[in-house]
Amino acid sequence: MRTITTTAELADYCKEAATHDYVTVDTEFLRERTYYSKLCLVQLAMPGTTDDNAVLVDPLASGISLQPLYDLMADESTVKVFHAARQDLEIFFHDGDVIPAPLFDTQVAAMVCGFGEQVGYETLVRKIAKETVDKTSRFTDWSRRPLTEAQKTYALADVTHLRQIYEYLRDQLAKNKRAKWVSEELSVLTSPATYQIDPANAWERVKVRTSSGKFLAVVRELAKFREAYAQERNVPRSRVYKDDALTELASTKPKDLNDLSRSRLLLREARKGEIAEGILAAVAAGMACAPENVPQGDKTREKLNVNPALADLLRVLLKAKSESSGVASKLIAPASDLDGLAAGLRDVAALVQVLTDARLRGEDMTASDVLERYQRWRRFDIAALAMTTDISNRLFSSDNPLLRAVRDIGMGAVQAAAPVRRVLMREAAGLTGDLPDLMR
Repeated sequence: MRTITTTAELADYCKEAATHDYVTVDTEFLRERTYYSKLCLVQLAMPGTTDDNAVLVDPLASGISLQPLYDLMADESTVKVFHAARQDLEIFFHDGDVIPAPLFDTQVAAMVCGFGEQVGYETLVRKIAKETVDKTSRFTDWSRRPLTEAQKTYALADVTHLRQIYEYLRDQLAKNKRAKWVSEELSVLTSPATYQIDPANAWERVKVRTSSGKFLAVVRELAKFREAYAQERNVPRSRVYKDDALTELASTKPKDLNDLSRSRLLLREARKGEIAEGILAAVAAGMACAPENVPQGDKTREKLNVNPALADLLRVLLKAKSESSGVASKLIAPASDLDGLAAGLRDVAALVQVLTDARLRGEDMTASDVLERYQRWRRFDIAALAMTTDISNRLFSSDNPLLRAVRDIGMGAVQAAAPVRRVLMREAAGLTGDLPDLMR
C-alpha cells in the first residue's frame, strides 16, 4: 500500500494518471474545530482491478506541495470521479483554487440509474462491486500520524471500488440516455458560487418562523457578523454562537452587556470581548435599518394555500413514477413544485370565473348567492379528491398483506396502462372535468 509523501512522487503519479480516461478521487479531512476543512489525506486510483495503481497522498508530510494534484484536477482530458463530491470539491476550491473538471459524481449518477436519492457509497459497493466496506475507521482522527493499517485500508477502498462503480454507471447512462440529467445536476457542484460564502447572505440559511422585516434585519446583521468572524479566525460558526442563540438575540435585541448577560442560549465566551461587541453592533445596525432596506423573507409557502389531500395524492403518483422509471423523485419534481400544484390553482381559476361572470351580469360580486355558486361548482371535486387521497393513504401506509396485494396489483396495472396513468396525472393536476376558462 503506497503512500506519497514528496512533491516529486506526487508529480510522477499525477503525470501518469493524466494519460488515462479517468481517475477516482476521495479525501479525508477534519472540520470539527475549524471553519474550513483541514485536508488530512487524498486517495487516488487509476483504472484497473488491483490496488497496484492506487495511492494515498499525505498532505501533512513535511515539504510536500499539492500543486501537481491541483494541475491534475484541472486537466480537462481526464475525468475526475468522486462519490458525494461536494465537500471534497470545497476543499480543492479553497486550498487549491481549482474545481475538478470534467467531474463525475457517482451519487448523482446513481439517482438516474435506479438507486434512489443520496445513495451511500457502501450501498453501491455492495450492489455493483459485490463487495463490502469496513466502516470502523470512518470517524477516526485522520490528522494523527502515523496512520494505522486499518485506516489506510479503509481509505484506499474508497477509490478502488469506485472504479467499478463509475464504469457501471457510465455504461448505464449511455444506455438510458440520461447523461444530460447528470450534467444538469453537476452544474451546481462545479459552480464557484457554491463554495463562496458571502457573510452578507449568511442570514438566508438561518431558519426563522417570522417574516417581520425588522426582526429579519437584525438576523441578517447577526449572521453577517458571525460568518465574518468565523471565516477570519477559522473557527466553526457554532463556536461563535448557534442559530438558536442568534434568533433569541434577534428577538430580545440587547442594547448593552447587561442585556446580553440575560441570554439563556449564548455561550459564556460570547458575552464579553470582541464577540459581545460585535453582537451589540449587529443588533444596533439591524434596528437602524431603513424600511426600504429590510430583507424580505421567503413568503412563497405563506402565499400558497396548499391542499394537503391533493399534495399527498401527487406524492403518491410521483413515488410510483419515480420507482417505475428508476429516477430519484427530486429530479422529476421537487416538493415545492408539488405544493404549487396542490395550492388550489383550479379553485382560484374557478373563483375568478364566477366573480367575472357575476360582474358582467351586473350582480354584486360579494352577494352570498354568487359565492354559493362557486361552492356548488367545486364541492364534488373537493369531496372526490379527499376520498381518493384517504384511500391512497390507507393503501400505502398499511402493512396488511391483503391491502399490500391490492396496492401492488393496482400499481402494476397503472404502470402497464399508459392511458390510465395519464388520466390519473391529469386528475391530480386538476385538468379534468368542468374546467374554468383560465385552465382550458
